[in-house]
Amino acid sequence: MRLTLLTILAIASVTVLRAQSWLPPPDSQRCPSKWGAGDQRGSANLMKPDTVLRASRLIKTGETIELGRVLEAGMPLSAGRRFEMITKRTDMGPGANKRGGNEEVIVAEMGQVGTQFDGFSHQTVGNSLYNCFKVDEVSTRAGFTKLGIENVGFLMTRGVLIDIAALKGVPILPKTYEITVADIEAALKRENVTIQPGDALIFHTGWGRNWDKGTAVYGAGNPGIGVAAGQWVVKQNPMLIGADTPPVEVSPNPDKSISLPIHQMMLAVYGIHLLENLKLDELAAKKVYEFALMVEPLKLKGATGSTVAPVAVH
Repeated sequence: MRLTLLTILAIASVTVLRAQSWLPPPDSQRCPSKWGAGDQRGSANLMKPDTVLRASRLIKTGETIELGRVLEAGMPLSAGRRFEMITKRTDMGPGANKRGGNEEVIVAEMGQVGTQFDGFSHQTVGNSLYNCFKVDEVSTRAGFTKLGIENVGFLMTRGVLIDIAALKGVPILPKTYEITVADIEAALKRENVTIQPGDALIFHTGWGRNWDKGTAVYGAGNPGIGVAAGQWVVKQNPMLIGADTPPVEVSPNPDKSISLPIHQMMLAVYGIHLLENLKLDELAAKKVYEFALMVEPLKLKGATGSTVAPVAVH
């Protein structure tokens, strides 16, 4: 029986879809992590004096480029998250100098708003977290007793901007475009840059141009790395990966049967931190492909992540 063109295309589509599928390995195959049983720092273990010195040697001009977004009520927020800041006057002193004071009360998911740094308690495989800590054993109303974001500390490493938008010759990659391994390798070749263990791999998609358009546009799906690219990234042994999008990965995933697999892959399985909602327009415009990246999460004990204000120095 001859196969019609439509049948052949349908078979090919199913084959591609299956190739994109990914499921996390069972606990028995992923634990303990390569950093040892009980480890809570994952890729942050790559932060060493030599890492700092290597990054510092990239500083030639002393120019600093801020990569963090301004936190404000109108910024894009994922469904269910909130950010409210209320100004309060604290006092008016009785002295002749009439000293007054002002403060603010902030009600927000401070681990998951704005430019944010994802920790390992943020994602699970069922009831299991990174290094097979169990959610029901380490989760409390006041935070996680293991894998809190306070374990990360200050990070300084070599940052590598992988400009996929420039590679494709567009200001913004198409919505839900999946970045492939071939894309990454071509971008690195174009930039004449090679990846080294412990690097921070930062993907520029151009999606950050939609930040000021609000949640309806910025949060309605985005380009990013797919499963194959994610597995390639893991093999590079990075300290962290980041992008100018909400989840770093392509969203929604082309395989409709799985949800945010890169989040699960990096945070729960391999212990690699994610840096989201980066402001990369200036870095990309100036073609700064290598730089010293400095970032430190807030010391929020037991938190799943932290809003951050990273800086690139070159």
